[in-house]
Amino acid sequence: MSSSLNSRIVKLVAPGAPAEGALDRPRRQCLQALLVLPWLAGAGQAMAAAPLAGLQRWGEGRYRRYGFHLYDAVLWASEQPAQPPWALELTYGRRIAGARIVAASLDEMAALGADPAALPAWGKRLAELLPDVNQGDRLLGVYRDGAADFYFNAYPRGRLADAEFARYFFGIWLDPRTSAPELRAALLRRPPS
Repeated sequence: MSSSLNSRIVKLVAPGAPAEGALDRPRRQCLQALLVLPWLAGAGQAMAAAPLAGLQRWGEGRYRRYGFHLYDAVLWASEQPAQPPWALELTYGRRIAGARIVAASLDEMAALGADPAALPAWGKRLAELLPDVNQGDRLLGVYRDGAADFYFNAYPRGRLADAEFARYFFGIWLDPRTSAPELRAALLRRPPS
């Protein structure tokens, strides 16, 4: 597609698009889906399946830092929640730059014993996968088959196919040595029937 056509489409489908020349909601959603389908048919095909398939909702908890509500977390897991596959959904309580999320993730992974030589490459890839977030935005990370898939507000962001990365990344919340043991306990708690 030409860049001018791309820019016209973006103006039509962007949230908050001006009414003049904008599509009604059903047509806009259909056009958004058509723009995503070619990506799903290619590199993202492995992520196209329902990310929570075969998982059940487990515990949830709120993460605060220095008294500030950063996010609410929900764990989706199998019957054995201490073992993958996992999906961890974070709903943010405030605006946070993606670069800060990446830096904090790398710090936590390093504290868990991740190979320092691997951190720069992981950080570069995470910077591509983790956007800036605003209050109410949702990030979903899914650890399955030795890879981590990321979704932002239900849209696929990409995959990092590295079992060591996935182990340390999800260890931020689920490793017994986590810096947030209360949150870990809340996530691994079976919900009432």
